[in-house]
Amino acid sequence: MAKYSTGSGGDSAGGSCELCGSDGGDLQTANVAGATLQVCDSCARDHGENERTTGSDSSRDEQNRKRKAAQNAAKLQDAQRADTSHWEDGADYDDDQLPYLVSEYGERVTEARQDEGLQTSELAEELDLDEADILAVEQGRATQANVGGSTIKALEQYLDIDLVESN
Repeated sequence: MAKYSTGSGGDSAGGSCELCGSDGGDLQTANVAGATLQVCDSCARDHGENERTTGSDSSRDEQNRKRKAAQNAAKLQDAQRADTSHWEDGADYDDDQLPYLVSEYGERVTEARQDEGLQTSELAEELDLDEADILAVEQGRATQANVGGSTIKALEQYLDIDLVESN
């Protein structure tokens, strides 16, 4: 019986493909994600990991593999370099680090802003902040948007809420 059979428990899947369940047709053994399954031609083509290469296909596959490896190496090398092109001159990012925020900090900001009767644009103007930063905080993506700690502090003070986790 195949490792991950979806069939009736016999020696075969009862004449149906163990991936898609289609009945009839010739089933073939294919290695799918490390499991040996009885599958239809379509599933074997789409999901099987069996080698089906001829001589010319083999050299083309080798070229594709080498190209993919070179692309991955280039991506890794680029990721290891710091990209400072988007940093502002004169800004000290170490002094404006984002603190650890309480869970559901975005909902707290949204609710407090609404209680004050302000739109995000009005709050941004009032605090002299970028509206995109306030939206990022409200949507719970302050870290991804690189919102600074000074923005969080300003929101806490103006809206009289706690956003920073206390130890």
